[in-house]
Amino acid sequence: MDEITVNRGALKYRKDIDGLRAVAVLSVLAFHLEITKFSGGFVGVDVFFVISGYLISSIVFSEISSSCFSVKSFYERRIRRIFPALFGMLSAFSILAAVYLLPNELVDYGKSMFAATASGSNFYFWQHSGYFDVPLSQPLLHTWSLAVEEQFYVTFPLLLMLVRRFFPKWLRFSIVVLFFASLLISAIAVSRNAGAAFYMPYTRAWELLLGTILSLGMFPRLHSAWLRNLVTLTGIGMIAFSVFSYTQNTIFPGPSALLPCMGSALIIGAGEAGSSFVAAILSTRPLVFTGLISYSLYLWHWPVIVLQHMGVLIGVSAFTTHRYSSLFTARRFDILVEIALSFLLAVLSWRFVERPFRSGRLRLIGRPLFAVAGAVMLTLLAFSSWTVLAHGFRGRFPVDAVEVASALGDGEENKAWQIKSWRTGACFITPDFHFDSYDSDLCLSQHVSKSNYLVLGDSHSAMLWSALSSSLADANVMQAGSSSCAPVIHPSGSSDCKKMMAHIFQTYLPAHPVRGLFMVARWSPKDLEELTETIAWAKQHEVPVTVFGPVPEYDGPLPRLLAYSIAWNKPGFASQHRVPSSQILDGDMQQLAVNTWHVPYVSLYQEICGGEGCLEYADADRKIPLMEDRDHLSRFGADFVVRRLVEKGELPTPRAPDRVAQARP
Repeated sequence: MDEITVNRGALKYRKDIDGLRAVAVLSVLAFHLEITKFSGGFVGVDVFFVISGYLISSIVFSEISSSCFSVKSFYERRIRRIFPALFGMLSAFSILAAVYLLPNELVDYGKSMFAATASGSNFYFWQHSGYFDVPLSQPLLHTWSLAVEEQFYVTFPLLLMLVRRFFPKWLRFSIVVLFFASLLISAIAVSRNAGAAFYMPYTRAWELLLGTILSLGMFPRLHSAWLRNLVTLTGIGMIAFSVFSYTQNTIFPGPSALLPCMGSALIIGAGEAGSSFVAAILSTRPLVFTGLISYSLYLWHWPVIVLQHMGVLIGVSAFTTHRYSSLFTARRFDILVEIALSFLLAVLSWRFVERPFRSGRLRLIGRPLFAVAGAVMLTLLAFSSWTVLAHGFRGRFPVDAVEVASALGDGEENKAWQIKSWRTGACFITPDFHFDSYDSDLCLSQHVSKSNYLVLGDSHSAMLWSALSSSLADANVMQAGSSSCAPVIHPSGSSDCKKMMAHIFQTYLPAHPVRGLFMVARWSPKDLEELTETIAWAKQHEVPVTVFGPVPEYDGPLPRLLAYSIAWNKPGFASQHRVPSSQILDGDMQQLAVNTWHVPYVSLYQEICGGEGCLEYADADRKIPLMEDRDHLSRFGADFVVRRLVEKGELPTPRAPDRVAQARP
């Protein structure tokens, strides 16, 4: 048709686009694995949107240009592309969910599964979960992006048909107008309702439409090789900057999403005229193969991470020994397991599900395709509805097991208590807050009539503050903490962590005497050198230090493991999932405290695991777990452990009160 100029080159297979897919999916994978440097890896989804818009639109416009476009054929292609792998993942994970998810969790899963099957999970998660809000409780959270795409592609062909019929000369113009309208709406919405802006199709449509604009040949052809290299290097740089510098606090999508999307557009657009250095890198076999399996990898990686977090998958306790502890920390081993299993399942899904249904012997067309897809969809919808109506099949778990599992830290009551007892946002800074919100007047307020102690560290310091404050008689326990932040002079954490430690070590402690500095953290071996330097600084500045060692850790949340042990009548189940690295680290720190640091050391590990095995309940009669997750003491657990430490005299005893407000010379 005369009104459409299609870039014929766009219809040829391009290895560099599969390589770009690999960049996108690996960025998302790294972000979900919580690898610190990939704090903006969530932009990989936006890269996917641009690629999808470009490829799908190229095919559609080619068919329109040849007068052979069919809405029915379009939907057939979408079904073959999306449904087999998605329905396969949902079916397989549902079997695991029916075994391992607790009743209330299975109800939530059933609701999200219904939404994912009906391509409406973006609306569901908009109402029930923020993308960055404890997403590990939502194993299908990642399907929101598939829903956005499907909603776009349900309306897009119909729009094209209408414009083609009534306004054939305005097709390009109408797409450009829609692009800018969606971008403007996204920019406005993100400042008013960030959740809606993140999940809604009308705030994401411009990203897909950017690919559509590319497919219409509106990107200038770059015949010069050096210009293609310059443009593609700029494009990959824009994506890289987004991946490595954006964080959960970045206002997103809106204008911030322009950077990764335009970077993707530059790479795709420049590649239409010829190769480049970036295209050559993206066309390497490992990246191309990762791009080919990217859809299945995207589908499977998040459920795998959730299962590992639950302790369902084989954990580090089976393999991590003292011999390998210097190479593999507990978390590093978890990451390797998650990556390996994600790729394995992705390859199997691509080889035995995606390919056969798209171009192999299982390829269906016409009525058989719609009939089979509809039947599977109805089956999944029926199962998810049954799960909800049956209240998660409560009979799968004994009442005692459900009660024990209610201590999980992600429960609403527990989260509310944690915010209060940890003084989150005021004295303990999380990614939802910034150092500017730290309330020094409240958290560092000294008392003339009491001995003043300061609890400093990460979330492990926050979990102990309330118990220490209530258990140490005649003491005023102050608090300063930031998530994932070791209490050392030169921490490697976030900017808020660095600001917090700079404030304490450079401003507060030199001017405010304290009876003791309690240094508490989820320590790792790499922290010990910095901790040694920090203790030396404290001695030089006459700051008494007490180091608190690690607590026992598990490869899954302890309340869940205890619930499984009750349900399956396996008393030693939780202990089998205990991670040995904490015991090793505790021994190393005890030796350093005696031989190098010469400071008091509180072995939380020995207090919990001394004698025969480790304590698992704060109150065995009432079945109250000692911990609320893998490595944090519950509110009852913290009180229990600190009370025992005080009774045994293993904590400093307040003596005469400190003199307050006397600046050091």
